[in-house]
Amino acid sequence: MYRKGIDLLVGVIPHVCRDLPLVDFIIGGDGNKFLDLKEMVEREHLQDRVEFLGSVPHVEVRSVLVQGHIFLNCSLTESFCIAILEAACCGLLVVSTCVGGVPEVLPSDMVLLAPPNVPAIVENVKQAVKRQTNSETAVDPWGNHERLKKMYSWHRVAQQTSKVYDTIMHQERRSLSDRLECYGSLGGFAGLVAMMAAITVELWLRFLCWLQPAELIDRVPDLRKP
Repeated sequence: MYRKGIDLLVGVIPHVCRDLPLVDFIIGGDGNKFLDLKEMVEREHLQDRVEFLGSVPHVEVRSVLVQGHIFLNCSLTESFCIAILEAACCGLLVVSTCVGGVPEVLPSDMVLLAPPNVPAIVENVKQAVKRQTNSETAVDPWGNHERLKKMYSWHRVAQQTSKVYDTIMHQERRSLSDRLECYGSLGGFAGLVAMMAAITVELWLRFLCWLQPAELIDRVPDLRKP
């Protein structure tokens, strides 16, 4: 789709295939930009260099990733991008656009970051190919996997998420006047809009509380370990 930077990819693939004859592309996924990629392949006569897999079930993602040496992410926006984390865990060197939260996901030696434009991405792909074809600089797949396993775990994510909610639940709710004073300190038009939004939300919440009082809502009991 558009936000995944397929328009950039359409421009990158022909340049890379022309300058690096040993590089082939495996493309997984489906969406409304799929036709643009296929038209580019037909136009550039790259049928023997680009393989389309279509939609890939998550259970098969690893078996696709380990076929490659470099993972290319051309996204225009990302909050985290778990795909580059999966790729690095599978031993690929990542080339990605430097957008959103992407720079925070991987150590600098596991990813080459580029601005979201075709020349910069092509240059980073060339650097990645150079690294991966040199035994001294190529990625150590198992080493990267072990490093990332220590950095990320769903157990830790659950603990940190629970901690955030617990903190909020035990905070004393600030009065509307306190919040309006805080928003007003922004000043100018932004402060006025923030104050109007806060008043609107407060009135809507009070209406909902009148419509369905809290004492009529069944509460889920806390489940605690024995």
